[in-house]
Amino acid sequence: MRDAQESRPAEPPVHVAIIMDGNGRWAKARGLPRTAGHKKGVEAVRRTVEAARELGVGYLTIFSFSSENWRRPEEEVSDLMGLLRFYLRSEIAELHKAGVRLRVIGERSRLSPDIVRLIENAEELTGANTTMTLVVALSYGSRQEIVLAARRLAEEARAGRIDPAAIDESALTARLFTADIPDPDLIIRTSGEQRLSNFLLWQSAYAEFVFTDTLWPDFTKRDLEAAIEEFHRRERRFGATTAGSR
Repeated sequence: MRDAQESRPAEPPVHVAIIMDGNGRWAKARGLPRTAGHKKGVEAVRRTVEAARELGVGYLTIFSFSSENWRRPEEEVSDLMGLLRFYLRSEIAELHKAGVRLRVIGERSRLSPDIVRLIENAEELTGANTTMTLVVALSYGSRQEIVLAARRLAEEARAGRIDPAAIDESALTARLFTADIPDPDLIIRTSGEQRLSNFLLWQSAYAEFVFTDTLWPDFTKRDLEAAIEEFHRRERRFGATTAGSR
């Protein structure tokens, strides 16, 4: 008879982060404008949030718009901001009903005031929810995040509020956008690309990576389950060794 512990389903990773890639290629393959791919990508976000919640994931972070994405054509950026407004207006009530807390990380100073208000209202509405936390990385770049954290530490040291000799990893971590969010256990990137693209560089030091050829608009619960299954096949040592390993 198998031990009861062996037969118990593996716990899902606490924090899953996803680099959503492939909207443009999805649209191009169908002879459609890039906007059509982005709209389908929003549907994939809806499916994935629901799937992650059903699977028991505690934190889901999605990379929705990077600092570098501001360099895209003005029309495409405008379309993406329009989709963001639509999402914040149409989806928040459902997220709240499902017990999902929304957090947005990134440089809000570059966003239009109405979008910032929508974000603040959504975060306030869902702030006490505990089923799952959805973290949206928006106008986000990890190098910029680290620079801002380092600048805060420098200003605090100059003001005498912190001893430079006391600055360590935890001090910098506490000044990142993600200060109250656990580091990701699993990072998924869709569309076959295999790079981080300035996403959670500090936080991903010991994350497991899964790359899938699936384009983001086609991403389903089964794709998420497959990534989590692959995660459970990994041996996470966090720089240490285990018995029998070299």
